[in-house]
Amino acid sequence: MVEIRPFRAIRYTGEAGDLGALITQPYDKITPQMQKKYYSKSPNNFCRVILPAEEDRYNAARANLDGFLSGHVMEKDQRPGIYVYFQDFEVSGRKYLRKGFICALRLEPYEEKVVLPHEQTHKGPKIDRLNMWRATRTDTEPGFILYPDPRREVARVLDEASRGRPLMEVLDEDGVRNRLWKLEDQSSIRRMRAALSGEQVVIADGHHRYETAIAFRDELRAANPGSGPNEAFNFRMTYMVDVEDPGLVVLSGHRLLLKQALTGKHIAELRKHFDITQMGKDAAPAFLEKNRDRVCFAAYTGKGKCLGLVLKGVDAVAKFFKPEYSAEYRRLDVVVLRDIVFEGIMKAGELKIDEDIGYSRWIPDALEKVDSGKAKVAFLLNATRPAQVLSVSRNGERMPEKSTDFYPKMMSGLTMMDLRPGERIPG
Repeated sequence: MVEIRPFRAIRYTGEAGDLGALITQPYDKITPQMQKKYYSKSPNNFCRVILPAEEDRYNAARANLDGFLSGHVMEKDQRPGIYVYFQDFEVSGRKYLRKGFICALRLEPYEEKVVLPHEQTHKGPKIDRLNMWRATRTDTEPGFILYPDPRREVARVLDEASRGRPLMEVLDEDGVRNRLWKLEDQSSIRRMRAALSGEQVVIADGHHRYETAIAFRDELRAANPGSGPNEAFNFRMTYMVDVEDPGLVVLSGHRLLLKQALTGKHIAELRKHFDITQMGKDAAPAFLEKNRDRVCFAAYTGKGKCLGLVLKGVDAVAKFFKPEYSAEYRRLDVVVLRDIVFEGIMKAGELKIDEDIGYSRWIPDALEKVDSGKAKVAFLLNATRPAQVLSVSRNGERMPEKSTDFYPKMMSGLTMMDLRPGERIPG
């Protein structure tokens, strides 16, 4: 069963300075240029904890965090709570409000089928974050999980909690308004816990860190054999959002083949399985929108020429799929593109990120990469829908990497959770 609890967050104090100069994008989104910018903003910037510029970054992270705590730049809340987190933002001229909350979520291995993954992961990022956890013994950034709330019980609690003045409010570098309230009312928290207790939840973002958190938990359990189930290291600081929240926006993960072109022979093979329309590149967004309920994508090969592809029928291409694929999995645009186009027709083989394949969340950027010669062809896709993520995950299947791009990211530096042995999460 899903178990959420309040916790005592470590947060910036008023002595740290302006919050806008302290928060950052998640560590894996920070480029070297962004790192320099964050360092110049403030000596207390959160980048110094999650991605230090020092050569020995793990020891630097620990030293910087210890310095922030001893200098009262950061402090741990005296009372536990659940932190209601709203983000106001705009995409393509449309305004959204995403409603969620940050809590302590009990860690459950995937085989328990309580917390479900939806994407494949790689080993490298897990090793890096495990070393960071070992050094700081602090959960510095929340995971991102989707939950079902069919009776809208949790939604009502969040709306009630957000009526007062925010505990924290800051506009980030992307123009996203971030607001945080602390919920301490025990009856409201019990309502939330009861609403989610029998549900399965799905990792939206942060698969590597969730798996790393379990590995770190197991290490601390072994090192502390007398520890109980309420030790903080049994939990993961987690941002949770209703899978049907109107503000839950998923952007497309457009694919860029960096070395391999789409040839005439490939197109002839594609015609056997897809209805193909020729169009100018400016027509691609309208084509994708028109066919968003069908399996489709657009291929841009440069010089303003674009092909719109709509799958004729799933049954006719069954030979390209593994027999164990579910019906829902076979209808994912990203799976059809990978299995039929890349592997079946183009014989692309293993595509290494940044070497053979790239990704872009915005169509203009993907088109520019082709026009500038940085990519051979861009495959433009509709975004994967949250309901598809939930359905496929419940089937025990994992989507190809970069199948989802939840926007915006949660800002880092708003809350942290102490994981040191002896720190307990109240029941």
